Amino acid sequence: MDVDAFRAVHEQEWARLRELVRRRHLTGPEADELVVLYQRTATHLSVLRSAQSEPVLLDELSTLLVRARSRLTGSRYTAWGQLRHFTVRGLPAALWRVRWWSLAAAAYTVVLATAAGAWVAGNTRAQASLFGSDADVRRLVEQDFAGYYSEYANASFAGRVWTNNALVAATCVVLGITGVFVLFALTQNALNVGLQGGLLVDNGRGELFFGLIAPHGILELTAVFVAAGAGLKLFWTWVAPGTRGRAQALATEGRAMVGIALGLVFVLLVSGLIEGFVTPSPLPTAARVGIGVLAEVAFLLYVLLLGRPAAAAGETGDVEARFAGDTAPVRG
Repeated sequence: MDVDAFRAVHEQEWARLRELVRRRHLTGPEADELVVLYQRTATHLSVLRSAQSEPVLLDELSTLLVRARSRLTGSRYTAWGQLRHFTVRGLPAALWRVRWWSLAAAAYTVVLATAAGAWVAGNTRAQASLFGSDADVRRLVEQDFAGYYSEYANASFAGRVWTNNALVAATCVVLGITGVFVLFALTQNALNVGLQGGLLVDNGRGELFFGLIAPHGILELTAVFVAAGAGLKLFWTWVAPGTRGRAQALATEGRAMVGIALGLVFVLLVSGLIEGFVTPSPLPTAARVGIGVLAEVAFLLYVLLLGRPAAAAGETGDVEARFAGDTAPVRG
């Protein structure tokens, strides 16, 4: 089929359908015309799909038909409605579905970080190998660790932390299908926290370490564990897709996991604001840690109170069926 010729012949009908869809009020004849043009455009889309036409044109006509159908049935597709559905049902349901994977990532990190901290504490040879001379260790313990949080202006520091953590979380999800990258990221993060923590505790600065890490770290690490859990779930979907075809299973879970990555951008924004403004603040340690705990509790309640019932009702976090594309028929 000559797609350009087909488009040239029917472009005016499609343009007229777009015009009618955009109008707030239609007369009787215009409403009848809308129905006729909707039916014709649906036929055109079917013909183009059969000819395996260009995807851009297929998406364009599909979107036009969705809007026209909504106009005919009296319902309106709104971006705000979709955002509300994603926030209240889709995202929390997806977060609930990866809870066990996230807990596994958290357990792996805690065990490895604790082991690394216990190994470096009291091990002067290891401390010298990892952190340098005694003077370097003293400078890190007494100045550099705390100075890191006040080196930049609050807003700039919060922005740097947010973008870096959001990139790490998104990478964990996107490259989660490999399985290897997620474990590498978790291992690197656990060793970094564990070794520094063990060093500060061994030098009598454990209160400083936990007082600076806890305010933002509780929520930040939770977001990292969720991103890792989403990546691992995507990897397991590739390994064991179940009754679905592997491509279909990966598409379905992949869209839901990408939704998690988008949601974690906001979670990490909150964590970044805490790290930029609360962690280096002169507030008492208990107050700073309390703010971090409140943020963590709010996130967990969001997942529990909204995610569990949404998942029980069949919500997966995937996009609506009309936006998910076509599914090829299979036998059996």
